[in-house]
Amino acid sequence: MALEFTDANFQTDVLDSDKLTVIDFWAEWCGPCRAIGPVIEELSKEYSGKVNVGKVNVDHNPSVSVNYGITSIPAILFIKGGKVVDKQIGAVPKSVLDKKIQAHL
Repeated sequence: MALEFTDANFQTDVLDSDKLTVIDFWAEWCGPCRAIGPVIEELSKEYSGKVNVGKVNVDHNPSVSVNYGITSIPAILFIKGGKVVDKQIGAVPKSVLDKKIQAHL
C-alpha cells in the first residue's frame, strides 16, 4: 500500500528520510491520476523496504503542493536527501517510473 504524505508528515516522512521517496501528487477528480494510481501501488509493493512510495492529495494538502510548484497533476517527484532529484509530469507507463527509480537507487 502506498504511503500517504500530508502537510503534517512531509518533513519527517519525506525530507528527513534517508531513502529515495517517490511521491504522486494527485486528486480524486483527475482522470489521469486515477489511471496511474494502480502503477504507484505496484511500485510501492515492488520497492517495499528500499524506496518510500506515496501519494499527496493536492486538494487536502495545499502547503506541500504549493511549496513544490505543483500546477499539473499527476506530478511525480523523486526526492532523496531532502532534494528533488527527478520529476515526471503526467501519466506514463510503469517502465518510465521504474527507470527513474533505478537511476537514483
